[in-house]
Amino acid sequence: MHLLAFLAPALALASPAALPFFEAVTPPPDQITIIDTQTSGTGCPQGSVSTIFSPDRTIVTFGFDSFVAFIGPTSNPPDETKNCQIHMSLKYPGGFQYSLMDATYHGFAQLDPGVTGHFASTYYFSNNASNTAKTNATISGGDYVDGAQYTKHDVVAAASVVWSPCGETGILNVNNRIWLTALNRNQRGSLSDDDATVSFTQQVHIIWQACRK
Repeated sequence: MHLLAFLAPALALASPAALPFFEAVTPPPDQITIIDTQTSGTGCPQGSVSTIFSPDRTIVTFGFDSFVAFIGPTSNPPDETKNCQIHMSLKYPGGFQYSLMDATYHGFAQLDPGVTGHFASTYYFSNNASNTAKTNATISGGDYVDGAQYTKHDVVAAASVVWSPCGETGILNVNNRIWLTALNRNQRGSLSDDDATVSFTQQVHIIWQACRK
């Protein structure tokens, strides 16, 4: 099971030096609720994603059963890339808005030299789909020949920070994509079961601010 957790608020978990400054004013937790979530994509077919809400309704955790990509002598293009789009409807009190600040990727990778794993996420609110924030991360083979855990941290650039609607229900869309590339598809020299694989876990941190009048 590969987990994707949205934390709200979680500014303290991110590096203060790496984030642009915003006045962190958080609304009462009992007034922040996740109304609904929906998923779609090759990495999260129907029935493969579980959703768990925290007691205070400020954290939603998605468990993925199918968000895995692999590449090797016997793989096909659909095996080498997966995507999952999440639509999360969040209700919060008037006078506040929130923004995505950074993403942390965790997981397990088994990559031969010459194989690279790529992770890309695009975030936007339905009321302003043309204004997006993006994060990207990569891991390279060689160090992961025998399989190992990995952690990648990526901060949303200050110029790319987007805010939710002010004082209303905001539908956050998160489009995650993972894919693998290889310099030589037959580099192992044999058809074995140890094709390169990438498992995916992601945490997205949120910061709140009072609406600017």
